[in-house]
Amino acid sequence: MRVALFITCVNDLVFPRTGRAVVALLERLGHEVAFPEAQTCCGQMHANTGYRAEALPLVRRFVEVFADYEAIVVPSGSCAAMVRDTYPRLLPEAAAVAARTYELSELLVDVLGVTDVGAHFPHRVTYHPSCHGLRMLRLGDRPLRLLRAVAGIDLVELPDAEQCCGFGGTFAVKNADVSGAMLADKCDRIAETGAEYVAATDNSCLAHIGGGLARRGVRARAVHYAEILAGTP
Repeated sequence: MRVALFITCVNDLVFPRTGRAVVALLERLGHEVAFPEAQTCCGQMHANTGYRAEALPLVRRFVEVFADYEAIVVPSGSCAAMVRDTYPRLLPEAAAVAARTYELSELLVDVLGVTDVGAHFPHRVTYHPSCHGLRMLRLGDRPLRLLRAVAGIDLVELPDAEQCCGFGGTFAVKNADVSGAMLADKCDRIAETGAEYVAATDNSCLAHIGGGLARRGVRARAVHYAEILAGTP
């Protein structure tokens, strides 16, 4: 299958290792991965803060850039949810491209029919299900199924896993005290697991969690689950 990578702004600018991990993983599984260089922001920040008219040019750009690809993979639950859920409501003609856009675990499990990607990661890991993946994409246990199949991994359950980490984009800025309290709860639960790594589908959430863990002196390192599957943390 020829797959196009939509890397997203946060990954492109701050976490490029995640994009490289997705490419390495899919190529290892025998698939061709394209990276359309004309891609830009998906417009989520604009749409979520009420600037829907300003988001429309970005929606049109996405549709134009990715129109010819069989599948589009997004290593971000929030950006994948923007494309799949919001695009067709902002621009009806975006529906066809939106339907071919997948968060990584959806592409692997539902489209490619893979759960064991041949990874090896001999470390203790816990998994935080980020809100967009959990509540909008309804990823369910797809990321966990992929992680459970990793050789050598000690995957431990995160208490109160479905509670938000408190990031929520501008929420963490506009409601800093509430966000900080939510983050403290999440960091406490992660510390209880004794995990060396906390994995998730969204680097934005992981940046928030990673900062909280570092300030508390908790040893767990935040890492995108694609990097565990690719063996590149």
